Amino acid sequence: MIKKIRKEKIGIVVSNNMNKSLIVTVENKYSHSTYGKILKKTKRFMAHDHYTKCNIGDIVLISESRPLSKKKCWVVTQILSKNKTSN
Repeated sequence: MIKKIRKEKIGIVVSNNMNKSLIVTVENKYSHSTYGKILKKTKRFMAHDHYTKCNIGDIVLISESRPLSKKKCWVVTQILSKNKTSN
């Protein structure tokens, strides 16, 4: 049996108001095909944080998982850096 490689993304925690859930924004930069200008595209993902250790402003690594709810199919795997201003 071949194990599927799960997608991973790095983003910033924007909201942690929910119980064991976060909203993480992932920013993607790309070049316009005709004009060559660098553009930013942000996307928001709802991720599961089992231990509720993440705060707003933390940089986290999220990975794809099975669907945990209607909108939540990502899990926080690692906290890369903590926000300096949070407690």
